[in-house]
Amino acid sequence: MELLSPVLLVVVGIVILVWGADKFVTASSAFAKHFNVPSLLVGMIIVGFGTSAPEFIVSAMGALNGQPGICIGNAFGSNIANIALILGVTAMISPVSVNWSILKFELPVLTLATVFVAFLIRDGNLSRLDALLMLIVFFAIIGYQIKTALKEKKLADEAVKTDDASLASEHTESEEGETSQSQVEMSLGKSVFWIFAGLLLLMVSARMLVSGATDIAKIFGISDLVIGLTVVALGTSLPELASSVVAARKKEDDIAVGNIVGSSIFNLLAVVGFAGMIAPFKAEKIVLTRDVPAMLIVTLALFLSYFTKGEQKRISRLGGSLLLLSYIAYTVYLFVGKAG
Repeated sequence: MELLSPVLLVVVGIVILVWGADKFVTASSAFAKHFNVPSLLVGMIIVGFGTSAPEFIVSAMGALNGQPGICIGNAFGSNIANIALILGVTAMISPVSVNWSILKFELPVLTLATVFVAFLIRDGNLSRLDALLMLIVFFAIIGYQIKTALKEKKLADEAVKTDDASLASEHTESEEGETSQSQVEMSLGKSVFWIFAGLLLLMVSARMLVSGATDIAKIFGISDLVIGLTVVALGTSLPELASSVVAARKKEDDIAVGNIVGSSIFNLLAVVGFAGMIAPFKAEKIVLTRDVPAMLIVTLALFLSYFTKGEQKRISRLGGSLLLLSYIAYTVYLFVGKAG
């Protein structure tokens, strides 16, 4: 009976967290379209934030509650789950192609971000200055991506107009029709309501999840860090799991992999950075010797998947199975060793 209450808190918290994140993203997207914000920016910023909103809010709550293990465990654990668990499951359902453009920019950025964060916490502390540096780097990356995407879109639009003006006109009309339809799906007043309601749901559910996870850790004598790396990280990664599986089934492999890598960069720099700005915290030394190497290994595994034999560079079902097994082994080690 003592265990039932915190388990219910965790389960209900995760359900509301995922549902609240979905409502927040949908409402934010509709709100932006009412003011003619380009769909490209909506997708990159609002939807990008939406999939990582659970990690963001949970780590913020952990910082406010003075639980550094939840803060850093949630962010690092989510990254390990993103690649080893989510990409592993996704590849087992449908083999995932890895685009060279992702390996050329996003994966090197993720690798460097991991090393950068590890360097900042090498002394076991994350100061506000460290956190500020993380956020500066994060916004610099976002700015570069937006600038590059807008430039590529402009070049593509010009090419279409040059090749076939009439076809481009029909295509534009079709897109405008779709945009208008998406705009009327939610009124301005309703979108404002759900932005605030979704944010409130995120905060309440995050508090439930953190509280329940903390109680479970105390009952079993497990550290906040291990609970953050596993139970909390798994719960906050559900939006990425859902969106990546759906994208893979629709053969949108770039979205599936891009979503995972982009979310991981967000977790490292924005989630940890924002939590550190709220309240500087200490990072356990074992994070550098166990969890950072684990993140680097799964990232390297994703990079090496491009250099497999054959014309199609993809993560096969076998590769997905190996990623999933590595996640299971890592999780079992955390609980059996209780090395938090």
